[in-house]
Amino acid sequence: MGAVRPFLRFMRRNIRLLAHGAIIAALYVALTHGQNMLLPGSASMAIQFRLSEALCVLAFFTPAAIPGLAVGCLLFNVTSGVGLPLDFLVGSLASLLAAWGMWRCRRCPLPAMLFPALTNGLLVGWELAIYIGGGFWINAVYVAIGEVTVLLTAGVLLYFSLKRNNLSRRLFQL
Repeated sequence: MGAVRPFLRFMRRNIRLLAHGAIIAALYVALTHGQNMLLPGSASMAIQFRLSEALCVLAFFTPAAIPGLAVGCLLFNVTSGVGLPLDFLVGSLASLLAAWGMWRCRRCPLPAMLFPALTNGLLVGWELAIYIGGGFWINAVYVAIGEVTVLLTAGVLLYFSLKRNNLSRRLFQL
């Protein structure tokens, strides 16, 4: 009986992390598709402002955001009809690295909010240079501007909304 209790605690924690990640992925996909329906192309063109990228701040509160955001990005790219095969890999990898960097630097939230701009700017900028041309640096700058704009507006609002009244602890308690 002594070994059962730690195992159950371990399983309960992992199931919660899996559920949190799945919810984050579903939110990312739903928000991005919703935005693309209301403002066509705003979440899938070369210059994009994906409001769902504000969910990256969830990486400050739970490690479940790392795979959740990557899977959400992958699912949107696969189901959007405008994603290209390279985007399935590169976009998801950029989201994975951004969320991982934010989780690792969660003690310094404002500078850590630049991780998505850096990873998406470089990786998606490279991808766009291959698909649409225009040069790597101009594409990287456009993508980075979109990321910074979303994270420093909607991302900051979401972050402080979750910090207020310890909402983040209640939502992501393991």
